[in-house]
Amino acid sequence: MIKPINIIDLFAGPGGLGEGFSSLRKDGHPAFKIRMSVEKEESAHQTLTLRALYRELHGNRSKRLYHDYVAGELSRQDLLERLPEEWRQANEETLGQPTTLGPDNEKIHKKLRQMKTRHHGEPWIVIGGPPCQAYSLVGRARNKGIEGYKAENDHRHFLYQEYLEVLNIVQPDVFVMENVKGILTAKVGDERLFPKIRRDLEHPAVAVTGRHTTAGKRYKIYSFVETPDSHTLFASEYSSDTSFIIRAELFGIPQTRHRVILLGVSEEISTEPMQLQRSPVVLIEEVLSGLPTLRSKLSKGKDSPESWTSEILQQAEKVLKDSKLPKALRCVAEAMVEVARNLKANAPTVGRRYRPTAISEGKRTAALEQWLMEDKPKAVLNHESRGHIPSDLGRYLFSSCWSEMFGAGDNPFPKSFDYPRVLRPNHANWESGKFADRFRVQVKGRPATTITSHISKDGHYFIHFDPRQCRSLTVREAARIQTFPDNYFFEGNRTEQYVQVGNAVPPYLANQIARIVTKLLGV
Repeated sequence: MIKPINIIDLFAGPGGLGEGFSSLRKDGHPAFKIRMSVEKEESAHQTLTLRALYRELHGNRSKRLYHDYVAGELSRQDLLERLPEEWRQANEETLGQPTTLGPDNEKIHKKLRQMKTRHHGEPWIVIGGPPCQAYSLVGRARNKGIEGYKAENDHRHFLYQEYLEVLNIVQPDVFVMENVKGILTAKVGDERLFPKIRRDLEHPAVAVTGRHTTAGKRYKIYSFVETPDSHTLFASEYSSDTSFIIRAELFGIPQTRHRVILLGVSEEISTEPMQLQRSPVVLIEEVLSGLPTLRSKLSKGKDSPESWTSEILQQAEKVLKDSKLPKALRCVAEAMVEVARNLKANAPTVGRRYRPTAISEGKRTAALEQWLMEDKPKAVLNHESRGHIPSDLGRYLFSSCWSEMFGAGDNPFPKSFDYPRVLRPNHANWESGKFADRFRVQVKGRPATTITSHISKDGHYFIHFDPRQCRSLTVREAARIQTFPDNYFFEGNRTEQYVQVGNAVPPYLANQIARIVTKLLGV
């Protein structure tokens, strides 16, 4: 049996990239083996470790204990006691505790050197991406409001240097580095950061030591979606930095997620990498079909199906009675009232057990369906609606009814100025136009918008398309859109779970990238 390719997963989050790689099998055996995953956040680290345990149980009858635990039928302590060796191995992979690149470098670097010695002569890859807060457009806008802020003093701009340190130690055959589009335009002083990052990645030893050296591997930097315009001795040249942007919806991911992903290939490898192959676009209603229908909860006052139904009907009737309601909106208001009056008060608020039904509505999702549904759990995981205040229920109902009527047009969801007067929140900037899409419904017939960690805040950007549910997306729905398998369990409280899902790389996309890497390495 060919030994699997060794992986170091940096800034791992809940393990999206690692899941895509470690799930790839060749002749029935894993093509990759994660040797180390580094993550600093406690809840994400718990999720990462639990998933490492799941992999240890592959082909083992004890996997039922994992399913018992995530279904709430077995305590964490009992799981640890009944699988001591598997837990030890899982914790070894994730370093036993949350770990931060930078302060914990000595510990990490020592372990990396030991691993390289133990697995001498075996193939290695490094995957991951530095945190994006300093590069994202939202993060940069927020930084501008901080008095005295200077990019050159923000250590987050230079976390990629920790990545370089690991490259210099491991000397991998291949690396995959991911980040937000904003990294292409981010600056430190007057210098754009991305060209420097590319140069540093081409020869990490020079970047780390700060002096010219012939030591260490050199890398060509490739795009996964475009062929280079030309080649120099150690680099592949592209006409534009945008060549490195992957538009995930073109590759079977049901969201318009656009990210920069770089492929570094050792100069010792003569094989040219393949590009990702396009897939049919997957629509949001296709990927979410099959999940239990939920109603939202009331976050203020006593919650019950009856009180929830009553509040929604009051909100709908208030809109219809608005004497200043434009004629163009009256049809939406009438639809709101009809939905509210027909609501059934017995919709569940927590996940139910799976029914033996497929998730897809057409052949276009067949491959993704198989990916999501393999080794199905006993119950729907991480699928419970958050609570909403009554006025937000009215806005959610208005947004989803609008989308049902106008979703196929040029204005698929209402902007701030479209909302009836009685539904407009008391926000100082509501009329300014700066936040015209403060409330945004996900539109049937299209992929979802990008799932980000902002979904943890209030859910206003991620309103469910079904007016009868009148809520924001659940963690499981966000995870489906991110292509996490249904048996992937997220630890922590619900806010932490949302953050984990929003920050991750879609595993199904990572799996396609992993196939390209195996061909490069001749596996």
